[in-house]
Amino acid sequence: MTDSHTPAAPAVDIVPVIMAGGSGTRLWPLSRAGFPKQFLVLSGTHSLFQQAAQRLCDLRGPDARSRVQAPLVVGNEEHRFLVLEQLREVGLEPTALLLEPSGRNTAPALTLAALQAQQPTAEGHLADPVLVVTPADQTMGDDEAFRAAMHRAVAVAQTGGIAILGVQPDRPETGYGYICGESDGAGEVKVQSFVEKPDRETAARYLADGRYTWNAGMFVLRASTWLSALERFRPDIAAACQNAWSARSTDARFVRPGRAEFAAVPAESVDYAVMERCPGSGIDIRVIPLAAGWNDLGSWDAVWNVSAKDDQGNSAVGDAIVRDSRNTLVHATSRLVGVVGLEDVVVVETPDAVLVADRQRSQDVKKIVEQLGAERRGEQVLHRKVHRPWGWYDSIDAGPRFQVKRILVKPGASLSLQMHHHRAEHWIVVSGTAEVTNGEQKILLTENQSTYIPLGQVHRLANPGRVPLEIIEVQSGAYLGEDDIVRFEDTYGRTKS
Repeated sequence: MTDSHTPAAPAVDIVPVIMAGGSGTRLWPLSRAGFPKQFLVLSGTHSLFQQAAQRLCDLRGPDARSRVQAPLVVGNEEHRFLVLEQLREVGLEPTALLLEPSGRNTAPALTLAALQAQQPTAEGHLADPVLVVTPADQTMGDDEAFRAAMHRAVAVAQTGGIAILGVQPDRPETGYGYICGESDGAGEVKVQSFVEKPDRETAARYLADGRYTWNAGMFVLRASTWLSALERFRPDIAAACQNAWSARSTDARFVRPGRAEFAAVPAESVDYAVMERCPGSGIDIRVIPLAAGWNDLGSWDAVWNVSAKDDQGNSAVGDAIVRDSRNTLVHATSRLVGVVGLEDVVVVETPDAVLVADRQRSQDVKKIVEQLGAERRGEQVLHRKVHRPWGWYDSIDAGPRFQVKRILVKPGASLSLQMHHHRAEHWIVVSGTAEVTNGEQKILLTENQSTYIPLGQVHRLANPGRVPLEIIEVQSGAYLGEDDIVRFEDTYGRTKS
């Protein structure tokens, strides 16, 4: 029986913060800079980003006194419409989307989130909310266990402490950082130290020791706790972030820190900037055990670990035939892939690239991406099918002086009013209705009708209908690059294609 005179626990405002700026190079060729792994569906029916948003927005406590706000998302400027579209698909809207003009690692990203969390919202001013911070690219097998761990972490944060989620290791993993914690005898685990990704021998020693957990990259703390700790340990980052924040601009839900000011912010991780300095400093920093089937899907080997498998340990996605093979992952996206006699191998097929790798060395896929970047090859950045805020295009064929694209425009959407210096275009409507601006002329085209856009002509393609518009575009000219676009008007505020 509850004592009626016992004061109720104070309500707490929880602000989910999703770090969505990663590039996911180890999951190439499925993950690209323009469409990184957090936006891919690798487990279940939703993308990793969507799963993270849904988990965090379902953190209401059992006493219903935890007010969970709409999420803050920190991400790349180039992914802003992708973030909004994926949130819309699961019925969520962000409080704000904080757009980093350049990657400066996680400490500046969290600082932007903490500053934004202290701003007035539609519900009023949140005095000092608790930030529940997670990456956008993890999976969780047990959502109830995740919520229970987060509620424990929120309780730590309410008193001004910092809670870090730690996963009990089940193998000598060399791809994760570790946290060394010591029980205080009262059921709490105090952080003693953080250690970087170890070699296999050291990882085996950590596994046997029992005090070490994997650093899941998730932490819970008040906004003021982070800002105070950053000011104490890295005042240079704190001051530079404040300068960028003061120079911010806001457009609807988009918040952009000052570009030049943010470029001057020292690039540093949350762990290096603050967390590793907390033990012994007087700051209460604790490990909250997380036993929820966590996986960060940081490599193809990790994807294989969480995938459904046959009796021989093989996992196949898409149109794949696997024979006489063991412990192999085959991921086909656009055509039949057949494998015979493989063991511990990863095969990933996309329309423009194929990866074949030893599963145990899948962390080294990033070396291929680095080489692609050094050679300035497009396969590092974009898929053949490129998503845009108005729909997508798929470059289905190309040769000297021509390129063929399949283009889909969402109902009610339109491309920018634009022109090209070096190419002309032919448009053929496959389905739906196209509203075409061609110089001074505006016409409607329906299925099987076509038009021609001369080189240098100002033009626009729009879908005035209620069903998707699909066209085939044939480009011809001396230069067919995506940077040959001069925009005069654009619904989406883009400065690049």
